[in-house]
Formats: sequence, C-alpha cells, structure tokens
Amino acid sequence: MTDRVRQSPGQAARASRSAGWFARYVATPGVVVGLFLSIIGAYGSDRMAFGVRSAYFIAIAMIASAMGAGIFKFLQRQAWIGGRWLRGLVAALVMTAPMGIVVWLAQRLVDPPGPPVSALPAFMAFSLATSLFFCLVVAALRAIPKATTLPETTSTLTRFLDRLPPRLRGGDIWAVEAEDHYLRLHTSRGQDLILMRLVDAVAELAEIEGARVHRSWWVARDAVAEIRRRDGGATLVLKDGCEVPVSRPNARTLKGMGWY
Repeated sequence: MTDRVRQSPGQAARASRSAGWFARYVATPGVVVGLFLSIIGAYGSDRMAFGVRSAYFIAIAMIASAMGAGIFKFLQRQAWIGGRWLRGLVAALVMTAPMGIVVWLAQRLVDPPGPPVSALPAFMAFSLATSLFFCLVVAALRAIPKATTLPETTSTLTRFLDRLPPRLRGGDIWAVEAEDHYLRLHTSRGQDLILMRLVDAVAELAEIEGARVHRSWWVARDAVAEIRRRDGGATLVLKDGCEVPVSRPNARTLKGMGWY
C-alpha cells in the first residue's frame, strides 16, 4: 500500500483545511462583492440582466479573491515585507493590472462589442479600488483567530503531518533521520528539520508501512528503491538516492517482514 493511501487521515485534514480556506478567503468575499458590484451596475453593466451580471460579477470577484489570497499567502513567506496590512497593500498593487485586464476582456466577451481600449485606464482605477478592498478584507480575515482544538478522533499520523513545514506538506514521507535533538524528514518534496524525538515520530507514523532500521533511522517501505545486502547487514537506497544503513539485528527483522 502506498504512502498516499496510508496517509488518508492526513489528506482528509488537508482537504478540510483547503475547503475552509476556499470558503473563508474566496467564496465569501467573492459572493458578497460580486452581488454588490451587480447591484450598483459596476463597469457600466447595468444594461445586462441582473441575474446575468450577478453570475458574471460573482465569478470575477471569486477570481479576484483567489488571486489576492494567493498573492497574500506568498507574501507572508517574504520576511522583508512585515505586517499583514502592508502585505495586503502590496498584494493589491500586484493584482491591479491583471485584474483590470481580466475584467475588461470578460466584459467584451459577455456584452459585445464591450468597452474600447480607451476605457482601460478607468478599468485599472476601478480594479485598484476593488483590489485594495479584497486584499484588506483578506488581511482582516487572517487576523481573526482560528480554532486550534483538534477533534478527539484525530489520528497520530495526522498530528505528525501537522508538524511538517509548509513546503513539505502534501508529499510522501520517505524516511526520518535523527540528528541530535532534531529529526531530518526525507520526503518526496525535499528535506527539512523538526524538533522531535525519533521514538515519538515512529509511534505517530505507525499507520504507514515502515520500520526502524537503525537507531537513527525510520524508513517507509514504499520509499525503498534498492536494497544492498552486505556482511549480515544492509543498505537501503531511497527514491531520492539517499543511502540508509541497516543494522544487523534490524536486517534480520526486515527479512522476516518480507522486505527482501
């Protein structure tokens, strides 16, 4: 069974977080702002039927919300841009031009012949105003504390996956290596360190088919690309080319488990 199948509890948790992110930062502001723009007949859309322009503006607003939230999330990782309000301002400035062009093109398609090229500056100005609104709303929403309590049914694997650095999340867990008081995580998305004991990590990874092959290593079975046996011991070669030593007692254990 693959790591992805065995990580289904973690995947369920990530799916839940993704749905929450979409509802909070894309759907809600998109529907609210889309209806508002529809009611006021923004961009000269009052010639269109209310139902048509509502669907049109909600779609455009959700695209803007997704773009703004995505840019804001990216800017959060840039240490040189401090403060959520400054990130919101920068995000709005970045998305102003592309959103202005998107709305201008969309209106030409929906209501031909649509606005002329000479109307682009007006679209940019309105895009700047709406982009500022979107991004500052996202900044405000991110300031609202989120519930941190986990349901009692949360699996140990889910707790382990929640410890992963953001850039490793969603990847397969290949191996865990002890380095002093830290653990080096080997995954399909790269490596990184977390502060944790190996014995605790092994317990939380019990849902993945794997084994502790050395006092400093735990390896997932599906991560092994090659096994090299030598002098009663063995060396495991992972999918990323990393070589993992297997102690003699553990080599016999792996053989009994059918690894080779």
